[in-house]
Amino acid sequence: MSYIPNTDKDRKEIMEVLKIKSPVELYVDVPQSLMVEQLNLPKAKSELEVKRSLSKMAAKNKVYSSIFRGAGAYNHYIPSIVKSVTSKETFVTAYTPYQAEISQGVLQSIFEYQTMICELTGMDASNASVYDGPSAAAEAMNMTRERRRNKVLVSAAAHPMAIEAIETYFFGNGMEMELIPLKDGITDMDALKEMLNKEIAGVYIQHPNYYGLLEDAELAGKLAHEVGAKYVMSINPISGAILKTPREYGADIAIGDGQPLGMPISFGGPYVGFMACTNAMLRKLPGRIAGETVDAEGNRAFVLTLQAREQHIRREKASSNICSNHALMAMVASVYMSAMGPGGMAEAAQQSYSKAHYAAEQIAQIPGFKLRHQGHFFNEFLTDIPCSAEKILAHLDKKDILGGLPVDDGILWAVTEMNSKEEIDALVEALKEVAQQCN
Repeated sequence: MSYIPNTDKDRKEIMEVLKIKSPVELYVDVPQSLMVEQLNLPKAKSELEVKRSLSKMAAKNKVYSSIFRGAGAYNHYIPSIVKSVTSKETFVTAYTPYQAEISQGVLQSIFEYQTMICELTGMDASNASVYDGPSAAAEAMNMTRERRRNKVLVSAAAHPMAIEAIETYFFGNGMEMELIPLKDGITDMDALKEMLNKEIAGVYIQHPNYYGLLEDAELAGKLAHEVGAKYVMSINPISGAILKTPREYGADIAIGDGQPLGMPISFGGPYVGFMACTNAMLRKLPGRIAGETVDAEGNRAFVLTLQAREQHIRREKASSNICSNHALMAMVASVYMSAMGPGGMAEAAQQSYSKAHYAAEQIAQIPGFKLRHQGHFFNEFLTDIPCSAEKILAHLDKKDILGGLPVDDGILWAVTEMNSKEEIDALVEALKEVAQQCN
């Protein structure tokens, strides 16, 4: 118990004040069937022994020199200043800024993050971040609900985890979700038009979609608005640096996963989900919203605004359970965007686009490999394969290359600015070798 600050004397005094003889008495309301008599813990080890054990476990991990996998988590370059700034103790240890008078730094960091997200998406307001992209998708579709409108249409080309998150949110809350079918890898707009009616609350499109393809995002928004439905658009924030903003496509709500904004892949997290919307949707936006004001002396100051909402004071009527936020990850995104600037982010996006198209062109020339879809794409593309994905990826693994993700009996490849021409050429040569083995 080296790291528990209470001494035996402290514990005795606490129990005397509480008039109990054992800490177990604090749990009298917990059913006995749920109580655990004793944890089956291993024998205690010293700090050195623990470090050795953990290092041995960590050594089983493999860090690839070349990564060609995305599907929601991307290997982008992270400027060193990002970690330098965000690892400062004042940011790492900060929690929730309920007391504005002592939380000006945290509130300003959140305000700056929101401002940058609004610039990226073209929206009027942003919240202080939810947990990840799928959470943002589910929260956004929840926002579209209106009286007599409780059904949403979601593109089947959206990320599977986003679809699952929406289904999970809708379980038991009275809302219904239906998938919009695909046509050559993108959302079938003719099908969408047929499915839309006055009972549809919202339409969800991912652009670029899960297969890397660019959707007819403007038409989707137009069709949704014709029947009075809200239009929710998910974007890759890096692609947002060179494509139109969701606002320009007609979206009411823009969401996405902020992982590409300075967050390492890290085996799946922590990431951050960003959400932004038009002024008309502002009152439904969940989570924290930091606002700018002036103090009694007229100096610039920051506060939590629109806080007297259901999440805090009328929880039985709440439309969302989001009351916290990934403030540190939002700070990471802010520092990344500040360090890169609009030009740097556009350069990362342009390189990702150009290198992905070079890779796709080269891979498609290998016997057995063929582009599955013919539409325009950003930095990801799906190929047919000559034999099992398992065999192909195992061969690449021997070359210290993390190949794409097995998807729909093919492989979904991702390319970013981190992949040099030499790496792409090495990937192509390795695929040529495995293609010969498949025959």
